[in-house]
Amino acid sequence: MAIRIKARSGEHVEQMMRRFKKLCEKEGLTKDIKRKEFYEKPSERNRRAARKAANRVAREDFPSR
Repeated sequence: MAIRIKARSGEHVEQMMRRFKKLCEKEGLTKDIKRKEFYEKPSERNRRAARKAANRVAREDFPSR
């Protein structure tokens, strides 16, 4: 999906860029670009996902007060 920004009346370029950046953040585009910046082996990806799941389970077992 392409992110498109239309200029509003009297809007400066800086304001348009700010809106564009916020939309990119909202869509998760910047996070995806950072994640794909370097090649990650499938085994490393699986290991990271397992760690994330373990942390999630640990947080559910011992919620913070």
